[in-house]
Amino acid sequence: MSESDRPTAESRRGFVNWLLGTSAGAFAVSAFYPVVRFIVPPAEAESATSSVTLPFTPAEIGANEGKQFRFGNRPGLLVRTPTGELRAFSAECTHLSCTVQYRTDESRIWCACHNGFFDLNGRNVQGPPPRPLDTYDVNVRGDQIVVSLKA
Repeated sequence: MSESDRPTAESRRGFVNWLLGTSAGAFAVSAFYPVVRFIVPPAEAESATSSVTLPFTPAEIGANEGKQFRFGNRPGLLVRTPTGELRAFSAECTHLSCTVQYRTDESRIWCACHNGFFDLNGRNVQGPPPRPLDTYDVNVRGDQIVVSLKA
């Protein structure tokens, strides 16, 4: 092997520097990528659902009772008032999007996160929620309950 065929110290040092630089760059990307994904969550597609047929019948929900359901990718709440009327609302609190529930003892909708209350029309009546719940139209067709967006 002649002297011109042997790798020089300079070319070995360049290779080692390239290898260390590439490794450091790969480490930085692998360390910061999860942090960036946590800080910037992925965009959630808006549900194109305009109506949904509920998986229970009108007979299964008694007076002064509430049941939760899915309206696309969002939670919903169906309430039968003490007078027997069916009403549907978005079950996301307007304060911090916590899931609300119906309190039969108070005949009001309650958000457990910060003790916010809504009346049976969806209006905020107590606590930090800044605006009323979104309301849906309820139609009973035989033994089916169909909930749809307000027109």
